[in-house]
Amino acid sequence: MRTLVFAAWLACYLSALLMLRRMWTGRYLRSPLARALFAHMEREDGALEYGGEWYRCCPDMLGEAVRPLFIQNHLDSDTRAFLRRSEEKSGWLFTQLYHSFFSTIFSPVVSRTSINGFLGRGSMFVFSSNQFRGLLGISPDWRGGKLLDLGAGDGRVTEVMGAHFREVYVTEVSIPMQWQLQRKNYMVLDIDGWQGMGFQYDLISCLNLLDRCDQPLVLLRDIRRSLVPGSGRLILAVVLPFQPYVEVGGKWERPKEYLKMSGKTWEEQVTQLSDEVFKEAGFVVEAVTRLPYLCEGDLYKDFYVLDDAVFVLKPIG
Repeated sequence: MRTLVFAAWLACYLSALLMLRRMWTGRYLRSPLARALFAHMEREDGALEYGGEWYRCCPDMLGEAVRPLFIQNHLDSDTRAFLRRSEEKSGWLFTQLYHSFFSTIFSPVVSRTSINGFLGRGSMFVFSSNQFRGLLGISPDWRGGKLLDLGAGDGRVTEVMGAHFREVYVTEVSIPMQWQLQRKNYMVLDIDGWQGMGFQYDLISCLNLLDRCDQPLVLLRDIRRSLVPGSGRLILAVVLPFQPYVEVGGKWERPKEYLKMSGKTWEEQVTQLSDEVFKEAGFVVEAVTRLPYLCEGDLYKDFYVLDDAVFVLKPIG
């Protein structure tokens, strides 16, 4: 009897997921003509959105100091490839059903990041190789010494940067993500010990951590002290509009060190970060761009996107 009840529950669960999937996408439209029209609309709307909103900036709305430092980017081949892979993986029906079932069972006790680490899904995309090199002003064959990627996740973004460095160090809170990083032969450092290794880094990346950090200014000052004097740089990405909160015991709370943004537009918040926050932490902006912060999708959406500002920062003095 229990087996029959479980089988019936599982069948209802899978049916509900399939219905939700149909609500989100035209992948299962029966009519070939309807599918073709839907795909055509997706391509046209997507091309317009990707080419416009994701990278759009009004330079005249930026502050005078940061305006000449803005680098205009666009949807390039690496970004398109990531989107195609995400769309393909989202269509793996039985894999996505398994992922959704696994997440439903374990999400009350395991973080989403760790669940993604167990399942090998949810990879992020911040910038392509060309976009990364353009921000730093380096050539394809340029090589540096030590890279530290704070909060590296599964290491997909680390790979883009790590190709230019002889030594790659990473930090990550999630244990399953740490396993993935170790399999890629990255040196995983303790989240509280990377500042005291006895050496300094040529580049530190802090990608989309500032709004999830309890003490963002303390973090920035620690990074500044850990960079090679003179040549060391910080590459920092932050989701805008800036909405800081930290997870404490399964609850989301306001950070101890709260950075309040007064600006409402992307350009106004970029200017405030550049003129106030980074300067207070001992940095000056060398370059800034607007990029989409992309994440692989699931049963319901092919991919997820947030709005990023990506800075290259140089320590002052």
